[in-house]
Amino acid sequence: MPIKARLPTSAQNIRKGEDMNLRLEGQKTRVMKRFLFILTVVFIGFGSHQVLRAQATPDEKQAAQPRKRGGVFTMYAFDPLARTLCFSDGKEGMAFIENDWGNRCSDISYTGGGSFVSGIEVDRLAAIVDLGTPDELRNRYGYEDANGGGTGFASLHLQGDKIMVLKQDLRKQEFQPLQEGPKLFTEVAPSASAPIKLGHIYLVRIANKKDKSTEQLVKLMVIAFRPDESVTLRWELL
Repeated sequence: MPIKARLPTSAQNIRKGEDMNLRLEGQKTRVMKRFLFILTVVFIGFGSHQVLRAQATPDEKQAAQPRKRGGVFTMYAFDPLARTLCFSDGKEGMAFIENDWGNRCSDISYTGGGSFVSGIEVDRLAAIVDLGTPDELRNRYGYEDANGGGTGFASLHLQGDKIMVLKQDLRKQEFQPLQEGPKLFTEVAPSASAPIKLGHIYLVRIANKKDKSTEQLVKLMVIAFRPDESVTLRWELL
């Protein structure tokens, strides 16, 4: 009979140790693969949820952006875009869209001549009140301000349903109703206009006949004017 060779005990132990290590490595590999598979599934599911959420809800950053409250803008009579101003974002009221030209948001316009026009969009009513120069406003209401100063313009604001202007500014500011304010609510009409006068302060109110929530009240000052060419305004929402 052939005699089977037997490995020494130490060699058997080594072989057993190697087999055990291989089994452990195999188990580790399977566990790692399973963990990576679960992690991948969770990541894909989370990503899909985020994509669906982004599609279903508006951009939170965009929604949180504050509405523009004022600034300086020049309207040009012969610029097809900047001949009107939008008070919602302080930009040109007209736009080029898909090889065409049309209205985007035109709250006040200047197309030459010597007047502003407001309330030019469909279903809009408007009123424009000329308050005169800063010095004239100061003299009528009796507050202290330097010649050509900005105190009166800065003080104009809406309080309840009244337009207020500074009364005095000694230790504590006090305000008084602007006498011209009611005209903004009683003298409204489509395409309201007013002569442009350099240095004058104006109040503008724009209302929507079908939607009262879109009402706008704006104060503005003419800081540069070239008849039949351009007019530059400093404007601010009340």
